[in-house]
Amino acid sequence: MGVKLVMSSRRICMETKTQLSTRSRVQQLIGALSEGLYEREEAIQLAFLAAIAGESIFLLGPPGVGKSLIARRLKYAFADGVSFEYLMSKFSTPDEIFGPISIKKLKEQDKYERLTDRYLPGANVVFLDEIWKAGPAIQNALLTILNERIYRNGDEDMQVNIRGIITASNELPPRNKSLEPIWDRFLIRLELGTIKGMKNLLQMITDTRDVYEDKIDPGLKLKEKELDEWSEAIDNVEVPAEVLNTLQLLMVKIEEHNAKPNHADHPIRIYDRRWKKIVRLLRASAFLNGRERVDLMDCFLLPYCLWNSPDQRGYILDMVTEAVRKHGYSMAVNLSAIRKEVAELEADVQKETRVQHTVEEELLTPIRDYYYEIEQSGNDFKGRFITIDQYRQLGMENFMVTNFYDGDDNLVNRIKARKGTGEHILEVNYNNEVKTFSLVTQKKESARTIRREPHSLLVKFWDEQLERLQSYIRQQLARMDYEAPEELGGLADNLFVPERYSRIVTANLDEVRQALKSLQLRLEKVHFAYAPQA
Repeated sequence: MGVKLVMSSRRICMETKTQLSTRSRVQQLIGALSEGLYEREEAIQLAFLAAIAGESIFLLGPPGVGKSLIARRLKYAFADGVSFEYLMSKFSTPDEIFGPISIKKLKEQDKYERLTDRYLPGANVVFLDEIWKAGPAIQNALLTILNERIYRNGDEDMQVNIRGIITASNELPPRNKSLEPIWDRFLIRLELGTIKGMKNLLQMITDTRDVYEDKIDPGLKLKEKELDEWSEAIDNVEVPAEVLNTLQLLMVKIEEHNAKPNHADHPIRIYDRRWKKIVRLLRASAFLNGRERVDLMDCFLLPYCLWNSPDQRGYILDMVTEAVRKHGYSMAVNLSAIRKEVAELEADVQKETRVQHTVEEELLTPIRDYYYEIEQSGNDFKGRFITIDQYRQLGMENFMVTNFYDGDDNLVNRIKARKGTGEHILEVNYNNEVKTFSLVTQKKESARTIRREPHSLLVKFWDEQLERLQSYIRQQLARMDYEAPEELGGLADNLFVPERYSRIVTANLDEVRQALKSLQLRLEKVHFAYAPQA
């Protein structure tokens, strides 16, 4: 980030042994889930985060890019992981997804109930491919599962223990209102493409490891009791004012975006329930990163949750970036006042130590920015010109062959010449005789500055001012190191957000720091301007 931010003692105290071990365990678990996959770390991280937060993720991408593999890998994160996977089609029936009707109960008890054990309601991790091809009966049943984790089995509400729901398709949902409710249930939306790096692609196609094998250390796997404890802890994570302010500003920006005529047919639709789910996702990110508070770095998960079509991602990221930057961490430093004092000291020193006077000089007169003209003082070279470049190449010791031109750019003479001993003088060896000519010049006035030694009492007064200002700047820079917001200590280590976004989060502080260092440099120049010269 260009600036070293020191972790405060409060943050060190906050990160208890339990939290550190949780973060370390999550980091190792995500690394193990990603092993053997290429350019799919982001998908694994987000799928894991969604599962811990109790939310769902939608993967958009063509066939063969590893969408189902991510779901199969995710189940290995859980000690009792049971997965259910199904490729939807328009002919899919509820029996294939939720389980067949229990004939025994129907006959003996006249109860319409499904056998769900080996089907979606009995799984921990669910992967539903080509989700938009599912019929209305399946989609309607999925709504309560996605939102409340409840499945209506006959006349009873059945609480399902699904941790992660991953859905996928190679296309976005058709634009009709019947699919909006289920589309809104997918909190995280991620577009997957083919492997971009040629090296990664070659390694993938030649890798003989079984990517579907469970190689996760049993000690890393998450147990049901732990997950329940984590869920309760996530609910207790604090959402500080700067994060709430960022969300509020983002809501306003989305409203402004939707109000523009060119976006009226393609708005960003975010409903109240979705904002609530987003906040829980941010809390889950904070908890898994070993924190008790959400920070602004977590806010860069928002772009995954807000787009309705891939073309919206760019300006949603811009909105989030602007909102985070506006409410980014900062410290109260009165830059305006100190800038004014430094400027006044600079002006005072310059006034007392610099004397301006005017000097009249004879300067060569360029002709068409290409020639110098020889003065009309001799018949032999009257109206002759020499190129500026060739005149600059002449020395004062030896003659060199030189071209002379007339006023129409025609070459007239090739004669040996050199610079004369006087200013703007040209010496020419013509017919074994050295002739001297002057070049055409014009008088020009220029300002010159002369340094004046200030009085010793004035120097003492400036020294006192300088030390006071420098001391204040040093104190403020020290405060930025030792009293900076506690959240700054681990910005670059977020498990789910790329490090590059940390520069945006700290932009306000970095600008203040840079401004203070710039003022330090200006004060050093001021001191040099009036200090006694050796």
